[in-house]
Amino acid sequence: MKLYTGRGDGGETDTLGLGRVLKDSPIAELLGNIDELTSSIGVAISFIGPGKLADTLSELQNRLFRASAEVASSPAKKVKSIDSSDLEWLEKETDSISNRLPKLKKFVMPGRNPESALLHLSRAVARRAERSAVAASKSSEISPEMLAFMNRTSSLLFACALLSNKNKGVKEKNPSY
Repeated sequence: MKLYTGRGDGGETDTLGLGRVLKDSPIAELLGNIDELTSSIGVAISFIGPGKLADTLSELQNRLFRASAEVASSPAKKVKSIDSSDLEWLEKETDSISNRLPKLKKFVMPGRNPESALLHLSRAVARRAERSAVAASKSSEISPEMLAFMNRTSSLLFACALLSNKNKGVKEKNPSY
C-alpha cells in the first residue's frame, strides 16, 4: 500500500462527506489545526509517560478525532460526534485538576519543564483551532457544541500544564511588566 495518492497535488483534499475541498478552505484549515493539536498532545504524552494525566490526554485525543469526523461530514449526513457529554467531560476533568492546584493570581509563563512546555504549546494550538472553528462557522455548519468544545479544550490543556509543573515540584513563573 502506498502512503501517497497524488490526489492532493492540485491543492484539494478529500473529506469524509464534503467531497473534495481546497486545502486553504476554512474547513481544511480547521481540520489541519485539529490534526496538529492531536499530534502535539501525542508529543506531550510521550514525555509524560503512563498515568492519569496521559490517560486524560489520550481521551482528549479520541474526542478530537471525533470532532474532526463531525467537521468533515456533509450537512445532509452530518456526523454528530461532539455533544453536551463531551463538554461535561472537559469541565469535569478541568475542575478535577484545578481543584488540586493553587489559585492563580497572575498570568504564568509557559514551560518550566518539558512536559508543561509541550502542554502549553498544545494549549496555544487549541486556541488556534478554536479561532479556525469560528472562522469555518461563518461558511459551514459548525455546531455550538463544537465551538464550546474547542474553547474548553484549551482550558483543560492549561490545567494539565499547571499540574505537570506541580507534579514536578516546579514553581510557576509570572511575567514581569
